[in-house]
Amino acid sequence: MNKSSYYDLIRYPLLTEKTIEAKESHNQYAFAVDRQANKVEIKKAVETLFNVKVQGVRTLSVKGKEKRVGRNVGKRSDWKKAIVTLKPEQKIEFFEGM
Repeated sequence: MNKSSYYDLIRYPLLTEKTIEAKESHNQYAFAVDRQANKVEIKKAVETLFNVKVQGVRTLSVKGKEKRVGRNVGKRSDWKKAIVTLKPEQKIEFFEGM
C-alpha cells in the first residue's frame, strides 16, 4: 500500500473524554477506520503515518443509530473503531496538547 491509501484507511481520530483518558493512562489512541480494514493494515498505517511503534490493535464495529426527522426514520452509517496501543515511551505528537 502507498501512503495515500493509508490516509484513506484511517478516517479521523476520535477525541472524546474517554479516549483522552485512555491516551493519558494506557497510551492508547482511538481512530475511526475503514470498515474493511483489518488489524494488520491498521497497525502498518499508524506506524507509517505517525512514525511510532504499535504494540497492539483492537477493533470493534459500531452500529449506526436510528434518527428521526418528523415522521421520517433514517439510519446513520455503521462504522469501525480501532483502539491502538503504542509501545512504552511512544506517543503521537498530533494528540499532544488536547
